[in-house]
Amino acid sequence: MKFDDAALLEALDAAPAGMLDTLPFGVIGLDGSGMVEVYNVYEATAARLTRDRVLGRHFFLDVAPCMNNSMVAERLEREEALDSMLPYVLTFRMRVTPVRLRLLRAPGHRRRYVLVERS
Repeated sequence: MKFDDAALLEALDAAPAGMLDTLPFGVIGLDGSGMVEVYNVYEATAARLTRDRVLGRHFFLDVAPCMNNSMVAERLEREEALDSMLPYVLTFRMRVTPVRLRLLRAPGHRRRYVLVERS
């Protein structure tokens, strides 16, 4: 799986949990209410947040409030079908980190995803 694969949403949904831990980018899978269900090793290491601290928490309120805006959180909420890549700057814990985000959501899929590619 690559960050810009066309069928990445389907591949993420079908992948066993251990497979997601081998990916070279962050994978955050959210349920319909924004609670974190998937959080891979890459993202845990890069963000310096353990799975125990993130899984089961509201992503935009408790984990990444820097993404709780119209460019990320609101798009995942309001758009039924979404596959968008955008340059973004994370400001978590006062560390400015330029990244590329990919937002994925589609009808018939239980999860929505925020993917994070760091340079």
